[in-house]
Amino acid sequence: MDKKIHINFWYVTAAILLMLWIQGLYLETTKSPPIPYSRFQSLLNEDKIAEIGIAQNYIRGTLKEAQPDGLKDFVTTRVEPDLAQSLDKHGVVYTGMIESTWLRDLLSWIVPAIFFAAIWMFVIRRMGQGGGLGGLMTIGKSRAKIYVEKETKVTFADVAGVDEAKEELVEIVNFLKDPQSYGRLGGRPPKGVLLIGPPGTGKTLLARAVAGEAGVPFFSISGSEFVEMFVGVGAARVRDLFEKAREHAPAIIFIDELDALGRARGPYAVGGQDEKEQTLNQLLGELDGFNPSSGLVLLAATNRPEILDPALLRAGRFDRQVLVDRPDKKGREQILAVHLKKAKLGSDVRPEEISALTPGFTGADLANLVNEAALLATRRNGDAVTMADFTNAVERIVAGLEKRNRLLNPMERRVVAYHELGHTLVALALPGTDAVHKVSIIPRGVSALGYTIQRPTEDRYLMTRAELENKMAVLLGGRAAEALVFGEISTGAADDLARVTDIARAMVLRYGMSDALGSVAYDRDRSPFLQPNLPVQQERGYSEDTAHAVDAAVRKLVDHALEHAAAILQRNRALLDRTAIALLDTETLNEPDIVKLKQTIVRDGPDPVILPSAEAPAHSAPVRVPL
Repeated sequence: MDKKIHINFWYVTAAILLMLWIQGLYLETTKSPPIPYSRFQSLLNEDKIAEIGIAQNYIRGTLKEAQPDGLKDFVTTRVEPDLAQSLDKHGVVYTGMIESTWLRDLLSWIVPAIFFAAIWMFVIRRMGQGGGLGGLMTIGKSRAKIYVEKETKVTFADVAGVDEAKEELVEIVNFLKDPQSYGRLGGRPPKGVLLIGPPGTGKTLLARAVAGEAGVPFFSISGSEFVEMFVGVGAARVRDLFEKAREHAPAIIFIDELDALGRARGPYAVGGQDEKEQTLNQLLGELDGFNPSSGLVLLAATNRPEILDPALLRAGRFDRQVLVDRPDKKGREQILAVHLKKAKLGSDVRPEEISALTPGFTGADLANLVNEAALLATRRNGDAVTMADFTNAVERIVAGLEKRNRLLNPMERRVVAYHELGHTLVALALPGTDAVHKVSIIPRGVSALGYTIQRPTEDRYLMTRAELENKMAVLLGGRAAEALVFGEISTGAADDLARVTDIARAMVLRYGMSDALGSVAYDRDRSPFLQPNLPVQQERGYSEDTAHAVDAAVRKLVDHALEHAAAILQRNRALLDRTAIALLDTETLNEPDIVKLKQTIVRDGPDPVILPSAEAPAHSAPVRVPL
């Protein structure tokens, strides 16, 4: 309800109540002058009253003749007869009084009515603001949040590490600033721009920066907010969103998580799926209907472009797709430069060194890293954030929180030490593996009793078959060390086995690196922007015989990697024992200790030349091998 209408309603209600009170209290008594009941008794005894009207609380009458004081009509309040007779005997002048009950009536009738009316109005207003069953009054209204230029406060200066994506969006800004001159050569701006990339790379930040640079209203909404349990609600919200945007044009509509709304349609639609398809159809119609020259631009973001409906991605709807990928080393430096402005830094902090420690980190990861380093410096009562704080923050993010109060018995500590050194020595002995940064047997995180941190020395986009096999050997180095030293294996290699199996299965099914199965891809249904080792539920596209061959090929790769790791550790058994004693004493091996190990270890061969022969997940993240 409008605020002005709401106030006038209460004014009218108060006025009506006041009029009723005045009418009930005074109107009847102002027609005839009131007289005491004792005089009424006297006039009655003297036979001067012509007629009377008896009410519950008063008596109204007319005299036969006017009295000397001009009294002709009168009204008096009734008094109990017995009391009147007693008072007459003693000559007392008396009159009745009507008790005022308007306040009691107000409290007992009107106030509860007003109270319940207020509760009802409050519930109705909350129902209009809420969602689901509570949003019945505005269920078809768009829930997009509207930001104006001063509220956005984000420009391209706040976005770093995605220079190519920013360049793609600059002409959108130019069009919104000057739509008339932009089309002077016959060109038209894109109707829709789809930002695709992994989570945390800054897609939403880029969209807000476009609105901040252009200085236009910014309508922000998530794709999941369009769909409700009621049929037709999503389509109504799409219509309402575009109508509001047209009213504020030039403007930007930003739909985050577009895959929740634009998932590819199937051959049959039942129940909620039918509602989603209606919503998608309405969005497709709006994209076809609005004129780009009106100053309306649609931006959307998703990390699952492969599941979007093809009709949504065709030319004329989302004309342009902009990749917002994980930043490279230079991009990470630029992102760190933005976030480091908010922290008080020590003299030893170098953004390029932090960038080298964080391959695979997204913009969100780097922002979290700077915050964690600042918190660590605050916890130790430091005057500034030092490089050591950033190093510890990286370890905390990658490996988890230290659990020094988790005490292990001596035998378990030995197993953990040999397990982690198995990873380390195999990594140092094999060519082309990621550099070992730190080894520790201090428990971290939920279940890691020890960890070995490896970091790539550069950003990598391709990996050869030999490199993948070496990576599997490193992961199995812990189990090989346990079997070599103790003649027994433990449950500590569970995570290693799962990761090795994922790599081997990807080599066989996706990369065509199995001699038995040939260069055939059997697994294609996987998002390029999600974690490559996550299992994906899909229908198997090959026969049972091929499935047996796949299992045999995967086991062969894993067994070969385990044998390779065991052979390396056997050649370096003396170094393994000596280093294990030192690790049990110090609990941690840092880079200087690892450099000494690398100088004394018996290596497996020279570093290979990298050949672009196999696809690998872009920007391999730091490898954490917990026990």
